[in-house]
Amino acid sequence: MARYTGPSTKIARKFGEPIFGPDKNYERKNYPPGQHGIAKKRRKVSEYCVQLKEKQKVKYSYGVLEKQFRNLYETASRMKGRKGENLILLLESRLDNIVFRMGIAPSRAAARQLVTHRHITLNGELCNIPSAQVKPGDIVAVRERSKSLEVIQNSISRGAARYSWIEWDAPTLTGKYLNVPIRSEVPETINEQLIVELYSKL
Repeated sequence: MARYTGPSTKIARKFGEPIFGPDKNYERKNYPPGQHGIAKKRRKVSEYCVQLKEKQKVKYSYGVLEKQFRNLYETASRMKGRKGENLILLLESRLDNIVFRMGIAPSRAAARQLVTHRHITLNGELCNIPSAQVKPGDIVAVRERSKSLEVIQNSISRGAARYSWIEWDAPTLTGKYLNVPIRSEVPETINEQLIVELYSKL
């Protein structure tokens, strides 16, 4: 599966926030990229542009391509409750995101790589599918032979935010997905209603 591998700071500047995590380069240039970057801040944008930009921001944040994102939206539309909230919670339940939330990897991109390289197990079985949906009660762990990997050890040593919907056991590098979080618990600054409005026009 293809994925974005371009400059992350440029994308973060495009959306006006460090969506890939702490970024010193973004802090130095926190305005849109390009020759007229600072001037772009003052330019009026259309409603459609605002909606599209929000969708693109979420796609880049979670490392999801357009077709995957559309499929997730359609799945969210068939679920009970609000479409936008369902979409965010489906994104949060992806295996690569859970690995990132547990602090096993420093970013979602790194978490995706750990999963595809078969360093992560799901309920005791190797799983190399980053988009696999983790369900409440599932156990996510680092493969025994991968526990000494430098990227994993460095990430864990830095410490990560702990979330109420994830139970983490540091000695065994194992985590349990306790429950699907409610929307207010997800820390990302996302206006999912803009995405719903965008797709309602297509």
